[in-house]
Amino acid sequence: MSKVRHVLGISGGKDSAALAIYMHTHYPEIDIEYYTCDTGKELNETYNLIDNLQVYLGKPIHKLQAFDKSFLTPFDHKLSTLGGFLPSATNRWCTKYLKLDLFEKFIGNDPVISYVGIRGDEDRTGYISGKSNIQSIFPFRQNIWSEDVMDKAFNNVNLHILIEKFDGHPTKLYSERFREELIKPVTPAYTQDLKIKKLLNIDVLEFNLLISEFLKYTNYPLASIENYPLLNNEEVLIRKDIFDILENSNVGVPQYYKPIKFEIDGMKGEYSRSRSGCFFCFYQQKIEWVWLYEQHPDLFNDAMEYEKDDSHTWSDGEKLSDLIKPERIRQIKLEYLKKSNKSKDINSPYLIDLLDDAEEEGCATCFI
Repeated sequence: MSKVRHVLGISGGKDSAALAIYMHTHYPEIDIEYYTCDTGKELNETYNLIDNLQVYLGKPIHKLQAFDKSFLTPFDHKLSTLGGFLPSATNRWCTKYLKLDLFEKFIGNDPVISYVGIRGDEDRTGYISGKSNIQSIFPFRQNIWSEDVMDKAFNNVNLHILIEKFDGHPTKLYSERFREELIKPVTPAYTQDLKIKKLLNIDVLEFNLLISEFLKYTNYPLASIENYPLLNNEEVLIRKDIFDILENSNVGVPQYYKPIKFEIDGMKGEYSRSRSGCFFCFYQQKIEWVWLYEQHPDLFNDAMEYEKDDSHTWSDGEKLSDLIKPERIRQIKLEYLKKSNKSKDINSPYLIDLLDDAEEEGCATCFI
């Protein structure tokens, strides 16, 4: 097998930036290649974060662009080839053509470990490539392994392999309690998720060592790596830890996460952007569109330009020109205040996305 490459995608958001800092600080022995996929439609704050991060890491962040020889931005170039057909939640061509295809072209057929910044307080799987030469690792979670690896390792067909590795390992690291759970086959009552959770709660290091031994029976990139340092990782990092990493490193938190005060009908509140991504991302909440209109009116006007064709709108069937009418802005802010008062985190200086705190939700997210 060719030398395994280690790669980490920078979206310009908090989680991927914090992961780059975390890996650089805790695992300097891993030679990580950093990259970012630029659509040409990011906020300036996103580009500023990438520049700051590049200085901190002391190595380049490869800036990947589709159609980089065009006089148009990558997004506008692809849009022109599609006859002006805009992306949407049901047709996310921006994700495929401007990010995922670009990422897979960047790595080619080399064996690759891709580090993904899904946190320990998130319940989602993230992007899993269909290519066998790409393996995802999640350093912020208790379970650093991807769902495809778990499906293979804990398939009852392979249970004998796990037991054989358990019983034959020369370090005798494994406990009997761990073995009692390990030998149980997965059933509708004893699900794979439940089994994994119990094993991890007994001992994370035992779990990681067992999976690494199992991987030697596969073609995953980690099958060829000895002494992989993340096998000893027991940390679980949550949202607060991410902001702490960014602040303590002096890389800084992207400005769009920082709340801005507003007042409506005598009530005071705060709003911000909750994720990275294109400034016109169709996954934005209504309040984020209001934030864009009030904080970056030039970009909001650019987004409206794409809505000239009445057959498409960015925001759930509501034209942006209607969304910014004074009474509609008032309604959006009042609705947002009601939600935020119910779920406000008084211990955090940063607002929480009330719908989903997963940055880059629309971008599939090997890049977070």
